Amino acid sequence: MSSPDTKAAKLIRKCVIPAAGLGTRFLPATKAVPKEMLPIVDTPTLQYIVEEAVAAGIEDVVVINGRGKSAIEDHFDIGFELETTMRARGKTAEADKLRAIANLVRIISVRQKEPLGLGHAVLCAKSVIGHEPFGVLLGDDMIDAEEPGIGQLARVYQQHQKAVIALMEVPDSETHLYGIAAGRDIGNGVIQIDHVVEKPKKGTAPSNLAVIGRYVLPPSIFPILEKQTTGVGGEIQLTDGLATLQKTEGLLGYKFQGQRYDAGDKVGYLKANIAYALKRPDLRGGLLEYMREVVKTEKP
Repeated sequence: MSSPDTKAAKLIRKCVIPAAGLGTRFLPATKAVPKEMLPIVDTPTLQYIVEEAVAAGIEDVVVINGRGKSAIEDHFDIGFELETTMRARGKTAEADKLRAIANLVRIISVRQKEPLGLGHAVLCAKSVIGHEPFGVLLGDDMIDAEEPGIGQLARVYQQHQKAVIALMEVPDSETHLYGIAAGRDIGNGVIQIDHVVEKPKKGTAPSNLAVIGRYVLPPSIFPILEKQTTGVGGEIQLTDGLATLQKTEGLLGYKFQGQRYDAGDKVGYLKANIAYALKRPDLRGGLLEYMREVVKTEKP
């Protein structure tokens, strides 16, 4: 294993993936299937998020789970019966692929017993994270990038020793849909944040820099979240905790490199499926042919 100083993300050994949401935007599909397990082509969305963490050098992934989400734990476990059956049928490569999923990383499951918000979900990981900086990756935000999204933030954290959140420019008409940050550009895509607010009312956003689902946070966020009162939607908002952290320790934003897909939105989910399918040599040709047909026949 590489020493910590050879890879920025090695300073971030643990990450949290909140996955206890009900997934109501994807009903009825999510009535029995966790939204995080909905596939992008043939791979669960959550697996892509976990693979990003692994590629960044993270060793422990803390999944914040809820009732009815046992499929998540099962997916990252050894499927002995399925693997044995596939090997007996001569499908060794496929069985090896399944075993590789189980060996990806150490998964630690923590139950969030009540849906009290993203800030509360992160707080649920306190006893596992301990006293060290950690990453947070939202399970419906996919970032396709050469350097893993969370690894980019870990690199900035290493350089500045301050909490870092991922930022992306969005149209002014959409700022009310996001947490929004504003501040001073200090170079290389890093923003010294002086203001962050959760889903501002239309026309009141301090900038068009939206907070995207990647964070690297110090353990000092936990006592802040423990004292945090409810905010937008009657929930304990992580953004409100970040606003407090900004005042006490400072907060950075980073305009990450890569393509982001919002897999928690139906159109974003479809875009992600198309984009990842087009990267597959076995699917690209047939999909492009179909898309050309659709464009020809689609009425203006």
